[in-house]
Amino acid sequence: MKKDRTGEFPYTRGIYKEMYKKKIWTMRQYAGFTSTNESNKRFLALLDNGVSGLSIAFDLPTQIGYDSDHEMSKGEVGKVGVPISIINNMDNLFKNIPLDKVSTSMTINSTAPILLGFYIVCAEKQGVAINKLTGTVQNDILKEYCARGTYIFPPKPSLRLVTDLMEFCETHIPKWNTISISGYHIREAGSTVEQELAFTFANAIAYVEAAISKGLDPNKFGARLSFFFNSHNGFLEEIAKFRAARKLWAHIMKNRFSVTNEKALLCRFHTQTGGSTLTAQQIDNNVVRTTIQALSAVLGGTQSLHTNGKDEALALPSDESAQLALRTQQIIALESGITKYPDPFGGSYVIEKLTQDFFDKAVKIIQEIDELGGAIASIENGFMENEITRSAYEYQKALEENKNLVVGVNIHNKSDNLEQDILGIDSNQVELQIKNLIKVKASRNNIHVNESLDLLKKIAKSNENIMPSIIDCIRNECTLGEISDNLRSVFGEH
Repeated sequence: MKKDRTGEFPYTRGIYKEMYKKKIWTMRQYAGFTSTNESNKRFLALLDNGVSGLSIAFDLPTQIGYDSDHEMSKGEVGKVGVPISIINNMDNLFKNIPLDKVSTSMTINSTAPILLGFYIVCAEKQGVAINKLTGTVQNDILKEYCARGTYIFPPKPSLRLVTDLMEFCETHIPKWNTISISGYHIREAGSTVEQELAFTFANAIAYVEAAISKGLDPNKFGARLSFFFNSHNGFLEEIAKFRAARKLWAHIMKNRFSVTNEKALLCRFHTQTGGSTLTAQQIDNNVVRTTIQALSAVLGGTQSLHTNGKDEALALPSDESAQLALRTQQIIALESGITKYPDPFGGSYVIEKLTQDFFDKAVKIIQEIDELGGAIASIENGFMENEITRSAYEYQKALEENKNLVVGVNIHNKSDNLEQDILGIDSNQVELQIKNLIKVKASRNNIHVNESLDLLKKIAKSNENIMPSIIDCIRNECTLGEISDNLRSVFGEH
Protein backbone atom coordinates (compact mmCIF):
# COMPACT_ATOMS: atom_id res chain seq x y z
CA MET A 1 0.00 0.00 0.00
CA LYS A 2 1.30 3.46 -0.92
CA LYS A 3 2.10 5.92 1.85
CA ASP A 4 -0.68 8.38 2.66
CA ARG A 5 0.76 11.77 1.66
CA THR A 6 -2.14 13.93 2.81
CA GLY A 7 -0.72 17.16 4.20
CA GLU A 8 2.68 16.69 2.52
CA PHE A 9 4.23 18.49 -0.47
CA PRO A 10 2.91 18.94 -3.14
CA TYR A 11 -0.38 18.67 -1.19
CA THR A 12 -2.26 16.90 -3.97
CA ARG A 13 -4.15 14.90 -1.35
CA GLY A 14 -4.93 17.90 0.87
CA ILE A 15 -3.14 20.73 2.65
CA TYR A 16 -3.76 19.33 6.15
CA LYS A 17 -3.06 15.83 7.41
CA GLU A 18 -6.47 15.24 8.94
CA MET A 19 -8.52 17.64 6.78
CA TYR A 20 -12.17 17.65 7.97
CA LYS A 21 -11.60 15.09 10.75
CA LYS A 22 -10.19 17.97 12.77
CA LYS A 23 -12.22 20.90 11.41
CA ILE A 24 -14.85 21.05 8.68
CA TRP A 25 -14.79 23.69 5.97
CA THR A 26 -16.16 27.20 6.59
CA MET A 27 -19.79 27.41 5.48
CA ARG A 28 -19.85 30.86 3.90
CA GLN A 29 -23.14 31.90 2.27
CA TYR A 30 -23.05 34.79 -0.23
CA ALA A 31 -25.66 37.52 0.26
CA GLY A 32 -26.42 41.17 -0.46
CA PHE A 33 -29.74 42.92 -1.06
CA THR A 34 -31.22 46.27 -2.07
CA SER A 35 -30.70 47.84 1.34
CA THR A 36 -28.17 47.49 4.12
CA ASN A 37 -31.04 46.77 6.52
CA GLU A 38 -32.31 43.84 4.43
CA SER A 39 -28.78 42.50 4.03
CA ASN A 40 -28.13 42.81 7.76
CA LYS A 41 -31.28 40.79 8.48
CA ARG A 42 -30.12 38.03 6.08
CA PHE A 43 -26.65 37.97 7.66
CA LEU A 44 -28.13 37.66 11.17
CA ALA A 45 -30.45 34.88 9.98
CA LEU A 46 -27.57 33.00 8.32
CA LEU A 47 -25.45 33.27 11.47
CA ASP A 48 -28.40 32.02 13.52
CA ASN A 49 -28.77 29.05 11.16
CA GLY A 50 -25.15 27.96 11.55
CA VAL A 51 -23.16 29.85 8.90
CA SER A 52 -19.55 30.23 10.06
CA GLY A 53 -18.55 33.05 7.71
CA LEU A 54 -20.28 35.90 5.88
CA SER A 55 -19.80 36.70 2.20
CA ILE A 56 -20.94 40.04 0.78
CA ALA A 57 -22.38 40.66 -2.69
CA PHE A 58 -22.14 44.34 -3.69
CA ASP A 59 -24.27 46.06 -6.30
CA LEU A 60 -22.76 47.04 -9.65
CA PRO A 61 -22.26 50.78 -8.89
CA THR A 62 -20.30 49.84 -5.75
CA GLN A 63 -18.19 47.43 -7.79
CA ILE A 64 -17.19 50.05 -10.36
CA GLY A 65 -16.82 53.10 -8.15
CA TYR A 66 -20.07 55.07 -8.43
CA ASP A 67 -22.25 56.36 -5.60
CA SER A 68 -25.91 55.36 -5.49
CA ASP A 69 -26.99 58.89 -6.50
CA HIS A 70 -24.73 59.02 -9.60
CA GLU A 71 -26.26 59.23 -13.08
CA MET A 72 -24.41 56.03 -14.05
CA SER A 73 -26.05 54.14 -11.17
CA LYS A 74 -29.64 54.59 -12.37
CA GLY A 75 -31.46 51.27 -12.61
CA GLU A 76 -28.59 49.34 -10.97
CA VAL A 77 -28.73 50.35 -7.29
CA GLY A 78 -29.25 47.25 -5.15
CA LYS A 79 -29.90 44.99 -8.15
CA VAL A 80 -27.16 42.35 -7.71
CA GLY A 81 -26.05 43.12 -4.18
CA VAL A 82 -25.93 45.68 -1.40
CA PRO A 83 -25.10 49.34 -2.17
CA ILE A 84 -22.24 50.83 -0.13
CA SER A 85 -21.50 54.50 -0.80
CA ILE A 86 -20.55 55.93 2.59
CA ILE A 87 -19.45 54.74 6.04
CA ASN A 88 -22.92 54.71 7.60
CA ASN A 89 -23.97 52.16 4.94
CA MET A 90 -21.29 49.79 6.24
CA ASP A 91 -22.25 50.54 9.85
CA ASN A 92 -25.86 49.54 9.09
CA LEU A 93 -24.76 46.43 7.22
CA PHE A 94 -22.92 45.10 10.29
CA LYS A 95 -25.30 46.32 12.98
CA ASN A 96 -25.28 43.83 15.91
CA ILE A 97 -22.56 41.76 14.20
CA PRO A 98 -19.27 42.00 16.17
CA LEU A 99 -16.48 42.14 13.61
CA ASP A 100 -13.95 40.49 15.93
CA LYS A 101 -16.19 37.40 16.11
CA VAL A 102 -17.04 36.82 12.42
CA SER A 103 -14.97 36.14 9.31
CA THR A 104 -16.12 38.22 6.33
CA SER A 105 -15.42 37.70 2.65
CA MET A 106 -16.00 40.60 0.25
CA THR A 107 -16.39 39.93 -3.46
CA ILE A 108 -14.93 43.21 -4.65
CA ASN A 109 -12.06 44.02 -6.97
CA SER A 110 -11.53 47.45 -8.54
CA THR A 111 -12.78 49.19 -5.37
CA ALA A 112 -11.34 46.59 -2.97
CA PRO A 113 -9.07 49.05 -1.09
CA ILE A 114 -12.07 51.35 -0.52
CA LEU A 115 -14.38 48.59 0.73
CA LEU A 116 -11.67 47.24 3.03
CA GLY A 117 -11.27 50.82 4.27
CA PHE A 118 -15.01 50.98 5.05
CA TYR A 119 -14.72 47.67 6.93
CA ILE A 120 -11.74 48.92 8.95
CA VAL A 121 -13.48 52.17 9.95
CA CYS A 122 -16.67 50.26 10.79
CA ALA A 123 -14.59 48.02 13.09
CA GLU A 124 -12.98 51.07 14.71
CA LYS A 125 -16.44 52.49 15.44
CA GLN A 126 -17.38 49.15 17.07
CA GLY A 127 -14.25 49.39 19.24
CA VAL A 128 -12.59 46.43 17.48
CA ALA A 129 -8.82 46.58 16.92
CA ILE A 130 -8.09 46.03 13.23
CA ASN A 131 -5.43 43.40 13.97
CA LYS A 132 -8.30 41.22 15.24
CA LEU A 133 -10.16 41.26 11.89
CA THR A 134 -10.34 38.05 9.88
CA GLY A 135 -11.64 37.52 6.37
CA THR A 136 -10.86 37.95 2.72
CA VAL A 137 -11.15 40.65 0.11
CA GLN A 138 -11.19 39.31 -3.44
CA ASN A 139 -8.91 42.09 -4.78
CA ASP A 140 -8.29 40.09 -8.00
CA ILE A 141 -8.39 42.74 -10.71
CA LEU A 142 -6.65 40.82 -13.50
CA LYS A 143 -9.50 38.36 -14.07
CA GLU A 144 -11.86 41.33 -14.46
CA TYR A 145 -10.17 42.32 -17.72
CA CYS A 146 -10.63 38.91 -19.32
CA ALA A 147 -13.72 37.41 -17.69
CA ARG A 148 -15.98 39.74 -15.73
CA GLY A 149 -15.60 43.41 -16.62
CA THR A 150 -15.88 45.36 -13.35
CA TYR A 151 -12.60 47.23 -13.75
CA ILE A 152 -12.03 50.98 -13.51
CA PHE A 153 -8.35 51.77 -13.99
CA PRO A 154 -5.73 50.41 -16.44
CA PRO A 155 -3.89 47.21 -15.38
CA LYS A 156 -0.69 48.82 -14.02
CA PRO A 157 -2.24 51.28 -11.51
CA SER A 158 -4.77 48.57 -10.64
CA LEU A 159 -1.87 46.26 -9.73
CA ARG A 160 -0.42 49.08 -7.60
CA LEU A 161 -3.69 49.18 -5.61
CA VAL A 162 -3.61 45.38 -5.19
CA THR A 163 -0.08 45.38 -3.81
CA ASP A 164 -0.66 48.47 -1.64
CA LEU A 165 -3.51 46.58 0.03
CA MET A 166 -1.29 43.50 0.47
CA GLU A 167 1.50 45.59 2.02
CA PHE A 168 -0.88 47.42 4.37
CA CYS A 169 -2.51 44.21 5.61
CA GLU A 170 0.84 42.51 6.23
CA THR A 171 1.62 45.24 8.77
CA HIS A 172 -1.81 46.08 10.19
CA ILE A 173 -4.21 43.14 9.62
CA PRO A 174 -2.03 40.01 9.79
CA LYS A 175 -4.97 37.57 9.82
CA TRP A 176 -6.58 39.03 6.70
CA ASN A 177 -6.43 37.18 3.36
CA THR A 178 -5.34 39.99 1.08
CA ILE A 179 -6.38 38.48 -2.24
CA SER A 180 -8.63 35.67 -3.41
CA ILE A 181 -7.36 34.85 -6.88
CA SER A 182 -10.41 33.76 -8.78
CA GLY A 183 -10.89 30.99 -11.27
CA TYR A 184 -14.61 31.05 -10.52
CA HIS A 185 -15.47 33.92 -12.85
CA ILE A 186 -13.15 32.60 -15.55
CA ARG A 187 -15.12 29.34 -15.52
CA GLU A 188 -18.46 31.17 -15.37
CA ALA A 189 -17.42 33.09 -18.49
CA GLY A 190 -17.09 29.78 -20.34
CA SER A 191 -13.55 28.46 -19.86
CA THR A 192 -12.55 24.82 -19.71
CA VAL A 193 -11.19 23.14 -16.56
CA GLU A 194 -7.62 23.52 -17.80
CA GLN A 195 -8.10 27.20 -18.63
CA GLU A 196 -9.64 27.88 -15.21
CA LEU A 197 -6.51 26.46 -13.57
CA ALA A 198 -3.96 27.98 -15.96
CA PHE A 199 -5.40 31.50 -16.17
CA THR A 200 -5.94 31.66 -12.40
CA PHE A 201 -2.36 30.68 -11.63
CA ALA A 202 -0.93 32.88 -14.41
CA ASN A 203 -2.69 35.82 -12.76
CA ALA A 204 -1.40 34.66 -9.37
CA ILE A 205 2.17 34.62 -10.72
CA ALA A 206 1.72 38.24 -11.85
CA TYR A 207 0.54 39.25 -8.37
CA VAL A 208 3.47 37.52 -6.69
CA GLU A 209 5.93 39.19 -9.09
CA ALA A 210 4.35 42.60 -8.47
CA ALA A 211 4.50 42.13 -4.70
CA ILE A 212 8.14 41.02 -4.84
CA SER A 213 9.02 44.06 -6.95
CA LYS A 214 7.43 46.19 -4.19
CA GLY A 215 9.85 44.62 -1.71
CA LEU A 216 7.48 42.11 -0.12
CA ASP A 217 8.68 38.62 0.86
CA PRO A 218 6.75 35.74 -0.79
CA ASN A 219 7.49 33.57 2.25
CA LYS A 220 5.41 36.04 4.29
CA PHE A 221 2.70 37.40 1.97
CA GLY A 222 2.35 34.01 0.25
CA ALA A 223 0.79 32.63 3.42
CA ARG A 224 -2.09 35.15 3.08
CA LEU A 225 -2.88 34.41 -0.57
CA SER A 226 -6.02 32.39 -1.20
CA PHE A 227 -7.96 31.19 -4.24
CA PHE A 228 -11.57 30.97 -5.37
CA PHE A 229 -12.66 28.15 -7.65
CA ASN A 230 -15.84 27.02 -9.36
CA SER A 231 -17.38 23.63 -8.65
CA HIS A 232 -19.00 22.94 -11.98
CA ASN A 233 -20.63 19.92 -13.57
CA GLY A 234 -18.43 16.87 -14.00
CA PHE A 235 -18.29 15.23 -10.58
CA LEU A 236 -14.97 13.39 -10.94
CA GLU A 237 -13.34 16.09 -13.09
CA GLU A 238 -13.95 18.74 -10.45
CA ILE A 239 -12.49 16.59 -7.65
CA ALA A 240 -9.39 16.06 -9.79
CA LYS A 241 -9.19 19.78 -10.63
CA PHE A 242 -8.97 20.75 -6.97
CA ARG A 243 -6.23 18.17 -6.38
CA ALA A 244 -4.30 19.44 -9.43
CA ALA A 245 -4.65 23.04 -8.21
CA ARG A 246 -2.83 22.28 -4.95
CA LYS A 247 -0.04 20.48 -6.78
CA LEU A 248 0.34 23.29 -9.33
CA TRP A 249 0.54 26.09 -6.79
CA ALA A 250 3.00 24.25 -4.54
CA HIS A 251 5.31 23.67 -7.53
CA ILE A 252 4.97 27.27 -8.76
CA MET A 253 5.81 28.80 -5.37
CA LYS A 254 8.67 26.39 -4.67
CA ASN A 255 10.30 26.23 -8.11
CA ARG A 256 9.56 29.67 -9.56
CA PHE A 257 9.78 31.81 -6.41
CA SER A 258 12.05 29.67 -4.17
CA VAL A 259 9.53 29.74 -1.33
CA THR A 260 10.47 27.64 1.68
CA ASN A 261 7.73 28.57 4.17
CA GLU A 262 5.28 25.67 4.05
CA LYS A 263 2.27 27.93 4.70
CA ALA A 264 3.14 29.94 1.59
CA LEU A 265 3.13 26.76 -0.51
CA LEU A 266 -0.45 25.87 0.38
CA CYS A 267 -3.25 26.47 -2.11
CA ARG A 268 -6.05 27.44 0.27
CA PHE A 269 -9.31 28.00 -1.58
CA HIS A 270 -12.97 28.89 -1.33
CA THR A 271 -15.42 27.17 -3.65
CA GLN A 272 -18.80 28.21 -4.99
CA THR A 273 -21.09 25.86 -6.86
CA GLY A 274 -21.56 26.72 -10.54
CA GLY A 275 -23.95 29.62 -11.00
CA SER A 276 -23.94 29.22 -14.78
CA THR A 277 -25.16 25.61 -14.43
CA LEU A 278 -28.40 26.71 -12.75
CA THR A 279 -31.46 26.74 -14.96
CA ALA A 280 -34.56 28.94 -14.89
CA GLN A 281 -36.53 25.90 -16.05
CA GLN A 282 -37.53 23.30 -13.42
CA ILE A 283 -35.62 25.08 -10.66
CA ASP A 284 -35.93 22.18 -8.19
CA ASN A 285 -33.43 20.35 -10.41
CA ASN A 286 -30.88 22.95 -9.27
CA VAL A 287 -30.96 21.46 -5.76
CA VAL A 288 -29.59 18.21 -7.18
CA ARG A 289 -26.98 19.99 -9.30
CA THR A 290 -25.79 22.06 -6.34
CA THR A 291 -25.57 19.00 -4.07
CA ILE A 292 -23.38 17.10 -6.57
CA GLN A 293 -21.16 20.15 -7.07
CA ALA A 294 -20.85 20.70 -3.30
CA LEU A 295 -19.80 17.07 -2.90
CA SER A 296 -17.09 17.60 -5.53
CA ALA A 297 -15.76 20.58 -3.61
CA VAL A 298 -15.70 18.71 -0.31
CA LEU A 299 -14.17 15.56 -1.79
CA GLY A 300 -11.64 17.83 -3.51
CA GLY A 301 -10.62 19.40 -0.20
CA THR A 302 -12.01 22.96 -0.18
CA GLN A 303 -11.43 25.25 2.83
CA SER A 304 -14.74 27.08 2.53
CA LEU A 305 -17.88 26.66 0.47
CA HIS A 306 -20.90 28.57 -0.80
CA THR A 307 -23.85 26.60 -2.16
CA ASN A 308 -26.15 28.41 -4.59
CA GLY A 309 -29.87 28.79 -4.00
CA LYS A 310 -32.16 26.92 -6.38
CA ASP A 311 -33.87 30.12 -7.60
CA GLU A 312 -30.72 32.12 -8.46
CA ALA A 313 -31.28 31.78 -12.21
CA LEU A 314 -34.39 33.93 -11.65
CA ALA A 315 -33.51 36.35 -8.85
CA LEU A 316 -31.61 36.82 -5.62
CA PRO A 317 -32.26 33.74 -3.45
CA SER A 318 -35.28 33.74 -1.18
CA ASP A 319 -34.90 33.06 2.55
CA GLU A 320 -36.18 29.51 2.03
CA SER A 321 -33.80 28.63 -0.81
CA ALA A 322 -30.85 30.20 1.05
CA GLN A 323 -31.64 28.05 4.08
CA LEU A 324 -31.94 24.92 1.90
CA ALA A 325 -28.57 25.72 0.29
CA LEU A 326 -27.00 25.95 3.75
CA ARG A 327 -28.73 22.76 4.92
CA THR A 328 -27.21 21.00 1.88
CA GLN A 329 -23.74 21.74 3.25
CA GLN A 330 -24.72 20.80 6.79
CA ILE A 331 -26.12 17.43 5.69
CA ILE A 332 -22.93 16.66 3.74
CA ALA A 333 -20.84 17.66 6.78
CA LEU A 334 -22.86 15.97 9.51
CA GLU A 335 -24.66 13.03 7.90
CA SER A 336 -22.68 11.70 4.93
CA GLY A 337 -19.66 10.42 6.86
CA ILE A 338 -17.21 11.53 4.15
CA THR A 339 -15.52 14.02 6.51
CA LYS A 340 -13.88 11.05 8.25
CA TYR A 341 -11.69 10.31 5.22
CA PRO A 342 -9.14 12.85 3.89
CA ASP A 343 -8.98 12.65 0.07
CA PRO A 344 -11.18 9.52 -0.11
CA PHE A 345 -10.76 9.29 -3.92
CA GLY A 346 -6.96 9.34 -3.68
CA GLY A 347 -5.50 6.26 -5.39
CA SER A 348 -8.42 5.88 -7.79
CA TYR A 349 -7.00 5.29 -11.28
CA VAL A 350 -9.53 7.68 -12.87
CA ILE A 351 -8.96 10.47 -10.33
CA GLU A 352 -5.18 10.16 -10.36
CA LYS A 353 -5.06 10.21 -14.18
CA LEU A 354 -7.42 13.18 -14.41
CA THR A 355 -5.39 15.04 -11.77
CA GLN A 356 -2.14 14.54 -13.68
CA ASP A 357 -3.76 15.39 -17.04
CA PHE A 358 -5.16 18.68 -15.69
CA PHE A 359 -1.79 19.49 -14.11
CA ASP A 360 0.09 18.85 -17.37
CA LYS A 361 -2.37 20.76 -19.55
CA ALA A 362 -2.43 23.76 -17.20
CA VAL A 363 1.39 23.84 -17.10
CA LYS A 364 1.45 23.91 -20.90
CA ILE A 365 -0.97 26.88 -21.04
CA ILE A 366 1.03 28.76 -18.37
CA GLN A 367 4.18 28.22 -20.44
CA GLU A 368 2.36 29.67 -23.45
CA ILE A 369 1.36 32.72 -21.37
CA ASP A 370 4.98 33.11 -20.20
CA GLU A 371 6.11 33.13 -23.84
CA LEU A 372 3.60 35.91 -24.56
CA GLY A 373 5.11 38.01 -21.78
CA GLY A 374 3.00 36.94 -18.80
CA ALA A 375 -0.55 37.46 -17.60
CA ILE A 376 -0.77 41.23 -18.12
CA ALA A 377 0.53 40.97 -21.69
CA SER A 378 -1.89 38.08 -22.33
CA ILE A 379 -4.76 40.24 -21.08
CA GLU A 380 -3.72 43.33 -23.03
CA ASN A 381 -3.32 41.41 -26.32
CA GLY A 382 -6.67 39.62 -25.80
CA PHE A 383 -5.25 36.10 -25.55
CA MET A 384 -7.07 35.06 -22.37
CA GLU A 385 -10.38 36.66 -23.34
CA ASN A 386 -10.27 35.12 -26.82
CA GLU A 387 -9.53 31.65 -25.44
CA ILE A 388 -12.39 31.86 -22.96
CA THR A 389 -14.76 33.15 -25.68
CA ARG A 390 -13.80 30.27 -27.98
CA SER A 391 -14.44 27.69 -25.24
CA ALA A 392 -17.78 29.28 -24.34
CA TYR A 393 -18.85 29.23 -27.99
CA GLU A 394 -17.91 25.57 -28.36
CA TYR A 395 -19.90 24.65 -25.24
CA GLN A 396 -22.97 26.59 -26.38
CA LYS A 397 -22.79 25.03 -29.82
CA ALA A 398 -22.65 21.54 -28.30
CA LEU A 399 -25.68 22.43 -26.16
CA GLU A 400 -27.68 23.60 -29.18
CA GLU A 401 -26.71 20.46 -31.10
CA ASN A 402 -27.80 18.31 -28.11
CA LYS A 403 -24.27 16.95 -27.66
CA ASN A 404 -24.37 18.39 -24.13
CA LEU A 405 -27.59 17.55 -22.29
CA VAL A 406 -29.20 19.69 -19.58
CA VAL A 407 -32.24 18.14 -17.93
CA GLY A 408 -35.25 20.43 -18.19
CA VAL A 409 -33.66 22.51 -20.98
CA ASN A 410 -32.86 20.35 -24.03
CA ILE A 411 -34.02 16.99 -22.65
CA HIS A 412 -36.89 16.01 -20.32
CA ASN A 413 -38.08 19.57 -20.74
CA LYS A 414 -41.79 19.12 -20.24
CA SER A 415 -42.96 22.24 -18.40
CA ASP A 416 -43.75 21.81 -14.70
CA ASN A 417 -46.21 24.76 -14.89
CA LEU A 418 -45.39 25.84 -11.34
CA GLU A 419 -45.58 29.47 -10.26
CA GLN A 420 -42.34 30.56 -8.61
CA ASP A 421 -42.19 33.06 -5.76
CA ILE A 422 -39.07 35.11 -6.39
CA LEU A 423 -37.45 37.92 -4.46
CA GLY A 424 -38.08 41.34 -5.97
CA ILE A 425 -36.27 44.67 -5.74
CA ASP A 426 -37.96 47.15 -3.38
CA SER A 427 -37.88 50.50 -5.22
CA ASN A 428 -38.70 52.31 -1.95
CA GLN A 429 -35.45 51.03 -0.46
CA VAL A 430 -33.53 52.29 -3.51
CA GLU A 431 -35.05 55.77 -3.08
CA LEU A 432 -34.26 55.72 0.65
CA GLN A 433 -30.62 54.77 -0.04
CA ILE A 434 -30.25 57.72 -2.44
CA LYS A 435 -32.07 60.22 -0.18
CA ASN A 436 -29.96 59.27 2.85
CA LEU A 437 -26.76 59.61 0.83
CA ILE A 438 -27.73 63.08 -0.42
CA LYS A 439 -28.61 64.08 3.16
CA VAL A 440 -25.22 62.96 4.53
CA LYS A 441 -23.36 64.78 1.74
CA ALA A 442 -25.13 67.99 2.70
CA SER A 443 -24.66 67.68 6.49
CA ARG A 444 -21.04 66.43 6.76
CA ASN A 445 -17.96 68.63 7.19
CA ASN A 446 -17.13 69.26 3.54
CA ILE A 447 -13.94 71.16 4.39
CA HIS A 448 -12.54 67.93 5.89
CA VAL A 449 -13.88 65.99 2.90
CA ASN A 450 -12.03 68.19 0.40
CA GLU A 451 -8.82 68.17 2.45
CA SER A 452 -8.88 64.37 2.61
CA LEU A 453 -9.52 64.02 -1.12
CA ASP A 454 -6.72 66.47 -1.97
CA LEU A 455 -4.29 64.42 0.11
CA LEU A 456 -5.52 61.22 -1.55
CA LYS A 457 -4.77 62.66 -4.98
CA LYS A 458 -1.29 63.67 -3.84
CA ILE A 459 -0.57 60.17 -2.45
CA ALA A 460 -1.92 58.54 -5.64
CA LYS A 461 0.65 60.50 -7.67
CA SER A 462 3.46 59.30 -5.38
CA ASN A 463 4.82 55.85 -4.55
CA GLU A 464 3.45 55.91 -1.01
CA ASN A 465 1.00 53.26 0.17
CA ILE A 466 -2.48 54.57 -0.59
CA MET A 467 -4.45 52.66 2.08
CA PRO A 468 -3.93 55.10 5.02
CA SER A 469 -5.14 58.00 2.85
CA ILE A 470 -8.25 56.04 1.73
CA ILE A 471 -9.03 55.21 5.38
CA ASP A 472 -8.63 58.89 6.32
CA CYS A 473 -11.09 59.83 3.56
CA ILE A 474 -13.64 57.34 4.89
CA ARG A 475 -13.29 58.60 8.48
CA ASN A 476 -14.15 62.07 7.15
CA GLU A 477 -17.26 60.72 5.36
CA CYS A 478 -15.92 60.83 1.80
CA THR A 479 -17.96 58.57 -0.44
CA LEU A 480 -16.86 55.61 -2.52
CA GLY A 481 -17.62 57.57 -5.69
CA GLU A 482 -15.61 60.60 -4.59
CA ILE A 483 -12.58 58.47 -3.71
CA SER A 484 -12.89 56.58 -7.03
CA ASP A 485 -13.24 59.80 -9.04
CA ASN A 486 -10.07 61.23 -7.50
CA LEU A 487 -8.20 58.05 -8.38
CA ARG A 488 -9.66 58.20 -11.91
CA SER A 489 -8.23 61.71 -12.27
CA VAL A 490 -4.74 60.37 -11.51
CA PHE A 491 -4.78 56.83 -12.96
CA GLY A 492 -7.18 57.26 -15.88
CA GLU A 493 -9.79 54.70 -16.95
CA HIS A 494 -9.44 51.45 -18.87
